[in-house]
Amino acid sequence: MVSRAQRTPFAVWWWTVDRLMLGALGALMLAGIILLLAASSPVATKLGLDPFHFVNRQIFYLIPAIAILLGTSLLSPRQIRRLALVVFAISMVLLAATLVFGTEIKGARRWIVLLGVNIQPSEFVKPAFVILIAWLFGESARKPEMPANIFALLLFGSVVTLLMMQPDFGQTMLIAMVWGALFFMSGMRVIWVGGLAGAALLGLGAAYYAVPHVARRLNRFMDPSSGDTFQIDNAVESFVRGGWLGQGPGEGTVKRILPDSHADFIFAVAAEEFGIVLCLIVVGLFAFIVIRALTRALRAEDPFSRYAASGLAILFGAQSAINMSVNLHLIPAKGMTLPFISYGGSSLLSLAYGMGMVLALTRERPQAEQFGRRGGAVPAARAA
Repeated sequence: MVSRAQRTPFAVWWWTVDRLMLGALGALMLAGIILLLAASSPVATKLGLDPFHFVNRQIFYLIPAIAILLGTSLLSPRQIRRLALVVFAISMVLLAATLVFGTEIKGARRWIVLLGVNIQPSEFVKPAFVILIAWLFGESARKPEMPANIFALLLFGSVVTLLMMQPDFGQTMLIAMVWGALFFMSGMRVIWVGGLAGAALLGLGAAYYAVPHVARRLNRFMDPSSGDTFQIDNAVESFVRGGWLGQGPGEGTVKRILPDSHADFIFAVAAEEFGIVLCLIVVGLFAFIVIRALTRALRAEDPFSRYAASGLAILFGAQSAINMSVNLHLIPAKGMTLPFISYGGSSLLSLAYGMGMVLALTRERPQAEQFGRRGGAVPAARAA
């Protein structure tokens, strides 16, 4: 046991970090390995790979992901801002380079190969973007004269433009949701609400008429008879076949017929083999992490920490909800991983970075450290 009286860096971290949230994240990582063992073998065999190829790769990425999660949770808010600026700048450069040098898969350029490793830059843009937006809105709360809304809009526009050029509408929608949520939390004016809602509708309409891929997915969702719904139909059927307790490990059939059963549709594999009970446990873990993060974020005195932790929690929760909703055919299909469970190195490392920042921002700190002041001085407005 670590004593509270110890003042070592590890002891200070251990008694200030949210250990329950840390445990829930560890449970999701463990669940991801177990579900990959169940879901990935048929996919690997079809591709002529070792049956445990995807499991081994996931464990390979999981080791640095845990290091990133724990290392990031040690950072101060000031260090988080500085690191996010570096990560965002590098990711934006890679995002632009992907449009030219990236590998085209299914009509989109989202991946770039660096030193023999496939990287999806958009995954790393997301958490860094949330931090920078939170910093802008936090500064606006402390300095109303600062034109943070304009800067936030320009930053949002630059990210969305690059994502739409790939195109990647799933990530675009996710970033737009988080940006809008933080904008709302910062106290936007009514005129901004109408303007943003109108812009969102215009953007959706333009995407529908200008991009055939988007139109086909929306049409299939509204009218299944208008196109091929093979993957969605089988994913939904797997929940019926699995029942409450599932058919048992290795007894499922959906993983043998879906090409993305180890990634986008791993939740359907979990439902068929382990049952709805396990799915509800997974949903409960996601809900616990999001609610826990939002609750602790609300206690933060520093506006930046409050907005940043909330934004990252919303990002995590929204991505989880989108993936599970697609598996249940509640929303149109989108290529988005289930956090810490689906296969994917870029996704795993990015999520570890984002949730490590959540753990760091929600640690119990003195006010002076929250505000990033030297000498431990608390702002006069807070001390009064």
